[in-house]
Amino acid sequence: MKVLIYGGQIYTMETEGETVEAVLVSDDRIEKTGAYEELRHLADKEIDLAGRTMYPGLVDSHLHLIQHGEKLMRVDLSKIESSEDMKQQLIRSTEGHTGDEWFIGEGWNENNFPDRKIFHRSELDAICESPMMLKRVCRHAVLANSRALELAGITKETEDPEGGVIVRDTNGEPTGYLLDAAQELVAGVVPEVSVEYLTKALKTSVDDLLKLGLTGGHTEDMGYYGHYSRPLQAFRNVIGKETKFRAHLLRAHVAFEEMMENAEYLEPFIDPGPMKLFADGSIGGRTALLSRPYTDDPSTSGVAIHSDEELKRLVSVARKHGEAVAIHVIGDFAMEKALDAIEAHPTPEGKRDRLIHAMVLREDLLERLKRLDVALDLQPSFVPSDFPWVVERLGDDRLALSYAWKTLLDEGIICAGGSDAPIEEVDPRQGLFAAVARRNPEDTHAGYLPEQKLSRFEAIRLYTYGSAQAICMEHRRGLIKEGFDADFTVFDRDLFNGPEEQLLEAEVEMTVVAGEVMYEKNGVEV
Repeated sequence: MKVLIYGGQIYTMETEGETVEAVLVSDDRIEKTGAYEELRHLADKEIDLAGRTMYPGLVDSHLHLIQHGEKLMRVDLSKIESSEDMKQQLIRSTEGHTGDEWFIGEGWNENNFPDRKIFHRSELDAICESPMMLKRVCRHAVLANSRALELAGITKETEDPEGGVIVRDTNGEPTGYLLDAAQELVAGVVPEVSVEYLTKALKTSVDDLLKLGLTGGHTEDMGYYGHYSRPLQAFRNVIGKETKFRAHLLRAHVAFEEMMENAEYLEPFIDPGPMKLFADGSIGGRTALLSRPYTDDPSTSGVAIHSDEELKRLVSVARKHGEAVAIHVIGDFAMEKALDAIEAHPTPEGKRDRLIHAMVLREDLLERLKRLDVALDLQPSFVPSDFPWVVERLGDDRLALSYAWKTLLDEGIICAGGSDAPIEEVDPRQGLFAAVARRNPEDTHAGYLPEQKLSRFEAIRLYTYGSAQAICMEHRRGLIKEGFDADFTVFDRDLFNGPEEQLLEAEVEMTVVAGEVMYEKNGVEV
């Protein structure tokens, strides 16, 4: 089946402003681009864009697909703006919870509260006696009530696990606030969910992403939910049959070697990616690893998830299997350690290492990055979410190379764009707006660190060509070009025109994956 798409603005995204009049799709690939009259006789079917605008398919370069689905299915605390509102939401949501039925909430963020309150386990006990676990927005901390701590065996005598902190009061008693690796003590005793549940969560997630114009996502799900085969089976249940969506799987280091030896995928819609590692935590939880102490808490510089030796060993394991690594690095000291490990064990030919977040850098680290063939996974929405409170954490003197997306692109470093959903909203329109405006829509200022604003072309490239580069697929994805995969996102308007707010107001009309329409809004003639 050959389909000709025409009748609107079609941006190739190869060079700024470049458009073509029509695109001929043969099955799942782009056969030709050119003039409508020259291509129409080759087509079996036509799609008239009717003035709408088409781009290469948008791809989220870093998210957690199943967790995004869970967020849609669970109690969402991410929009709550005061500690009292959070308390009242928890009271309403836990009605009827009895015995050892777990209550799990998603996305709380004390930086949104005027009083910056972090709940104590005793306050959670007063709300619900059943075990309770509340995941902080960054996913690097949880709150647990006394019943949850009891089930996890956490007492005054429990030592902090490597790479984690059990926050304690002045008497040494756990407060219920668990950072990084310590949260696994509680998460590990939550009853294992079924493959059916994972399948439902993933289907909910993928359907949502397709409606938002996303044709794919680079996702980290293999280190959660028990044995890797369980989430992998959910992917096989959802993707590649009736639903086409390109899922690139980051493989957690705890599951990596077994997945290398035994896992089966459904390429090209489910494909294996690099070994995923964590070097540090989050700025919000003060567990991102900095080279100097936090400005608002000089007692800590953050948390190293692995020792230097262990981080290098894990990278060497990936290299033994001819694979790249994807390392979570937020603080500058974490980036330093990650680069030490990569330089000690160079990237295999044909692969590209990924450094995820890269939020706080230094000049010397920037120079080292420029010498390596690496990709940085950026989350533009972190800027309006983290500012202005992040200045309290870092101080003014560290801001020049913090959240410095424009500098990274100008230095020629490969950058891809994502959301880290469910930490941020998965909607790519919000990421595009954040990259271009660096503020919240209701703000009237010029943007946080406005010198780091991206052009609209640069922003859209993060989610198209940049995401393709991150997985070494720039030869067949991320552009509208002959021989490339037929993945497209169609909006009701041209994102390059009008005020910045147009990026948020644009409506997705159609999402095409491998030449098939996976989502269409009413009114698009197919």
